[in-house]
Amino acid sequence: MDHIWAPWRIGYVVSEKAESCILCDKRDAADDEASYVLYRGRQSCVLLNTFPYNSGHLMVVPHRHVSNLTDLSTEEACELMQVAQACIAALEQGLHAQGINLGMNIGQSGGAGIDDHIHLHIVPRWSGDTNYMTVVANTRVVPQSLAESAEQLRPLIQQAMAAGD
Repeated sequence: MDHIWAPWRIGYVVSEKAESCILCDKRDAADDEASYVLYRGRQSCVLLNTFPYNSGHLMVVPHRHVSNLTDLSTEEACELMQVAQACIAALEQGLHAQGINLGMNIGQSGGAGIDDHIHLHIVPRWSGDTNYMTVVANTRVVPQSLAESAEQLRPLIQQAMAAGD
């Protein structure tokens, strides 16, 4: 059995949660840079995860506040996947990701930290991205700031989406 340790996420786990939906708050924010919104489509948007598992950890979030993938319309689900494709292309081009973890946790029992607004996680991976710090010190080194990730990935995601139109 493999275990994924994420001690850097404890800040999120123990933080006081807002009454409002953080994903809707980011969707509605006026300042994309400050909110780490990298792309806005007709049905969904791309956010950098502020408590990432790796540099460039993205989330594709439907605009509509729904709790299950089955609640999305065909149009919403299609755009979600098209945006995910653009994100993967951007991560491969911009961060030279060698692999990708793609996943959605639906419902609290399914592991969702935000269980009332679905979102698709896209986590870039590299050979050897779990190093001695994780093993020995129980600490993850995330080598790129959110601002740098946003600056590097925003134009690539927008370019990939424009090419798909």
